[in-house]
Amino acid sequence: MKNKYAFVAVLLLVMTLAGIGFVRGYGAWEGQEEKEELLIVTSFYPVYIAALNIAGDCPGVTVRSLSEPQTGCLHDYQLTPQDMILLSEADIFVINGGGMEQFLTEVAEEYPDLTIVDAGRGIFEEDHGDGGTEEEPDGHSHDHEENAHVWMSIAHYEEQVFEIQQGLSEADPARQQQYQERALAYREKIRALAKRADALLEKTRGMPVALLHEAFGFFAEDYGFAVAGELNLDEERQVSAGEVADLLEEIRTKNVRILLAEDLYGKDLGDTIEKETTCRAYYLNTLVRGPKEADSWLRGMEENLEILEEALQETREQE
Repeated sequence: MKNKYAFVAVLLLVMTLAGIGFVRGYGAWEGQEEKEELLIVTSFYPVYIAALNIAGDCPGVTVRSLSEPQTGCLHDYQLTPQDMILLSEADIFVINGGGMEQFLTEVAEEYPDLTIVDAGRGIFEEDHGDGGTEEEPDGHSHDHEENAHVWMSIAHYEEQVFEIQQGLSEADPARQQQYQERALAYREKIRALAKRADALLEKTRGMPVALLHEAFGFFAEDYGFAVAGELNLDEERQVSAGEVADLLEEIRTKNVRILLAEDLYGKDLGDTIEKETTCRAYYLNTLVRGPKEADSWLRGMEENLEILEEALQETREQE
């Protein structure tokens, strides 16, 4: 009987040790899998949506945004302790560039090994890499200093998607083909939208417009508008009576019929301009806020095109 109990005890001990070995082995395997997980953090909404299309559904990849979808532009954004924790866990940090992320120096100093992918690299180097401005194949001379809202240009946004794809592929070559395939599919959607926009060029080229947000400078550039006057309105901007008077004078003198503005910050001044001139305000989406959905940039820009088409139709009817 004692021998029987001794056998059972030995058998239980062997099973326990085997179980511990299995758990340890499984834990090591899981740890290896976790090590292969990739965390991509983006600075804010437009680059988040671009990265989501390129890498969001790749196995083993997580895409997160540093700022919330409703934060808006990052001009004066201050990093929070939660942001720093997220960046400490990140493998890749995708930024818009062009000075939008003023906290970038702090991030680079705190996390020197963090891979930073600059979505605006090609665009802003193109502008200032030779110390001046360079004329593009579309005939425009691009000088975007102090205006980082490049995602408002369909052509520039496609460039940003390409730059992100290139950066992710360099940092994570094991998924290079996946990034390329997804980026190409997204760029084809962007190009389809660009064709619709190009169809308007014949009607918009040289037409005078006024702007109440610097983001619309890129929008105006895409359509060849002649910017007659501009005020950059945001949560920090205090506009003087003199500036408003100057803008009104430009609108009257140059017979501006279309004012492009953002509803959040430009509605009050837009109403004033409509009362004082024959110019009408049209409120566009600056695409810095929205749902965490892959097609949200495309839908937002489509809505902007519809508003522009409406503006052109109404302008023709007034002539």
